[in-house]
Amino acid sequence: MRSHVTEEPRVIAYDVKRCCGGAKLCMVTVRERSRKDDRRDYATAVLADGSKLMVDRRAARRLPSRFGLTVRGVGPFRRLDLELSGEQWGALLYD
Repeated sequence: MRSHVTEEPRVIAYDVKRCCGGAKLCMVTVRERSRKDDRRDYATAVLADGSKLMVDRRAARRLPSRFGLTVRGVGPFRRLDLELSGEQWGALLYD
């Protein structure tokens, strides 16, 4: 977070889509806040360094009380991501 300082809090977004067969696809992303993000749709989380995150309320109910952020990817594909165990990912995406 220190190397990607921003004025606005980052957002943990939770998106659910249905595919043609009726399956549910859940995606979680860590991204910068956009103009379309309404603060009322998000809970606030505070990291150990004092950085604030806006967490989609649907994800906030499923996330553990403590979770980490990590950097994943290489080069232009580097991004912030949640650091969760397999069971925690399952609870977040499928419960």
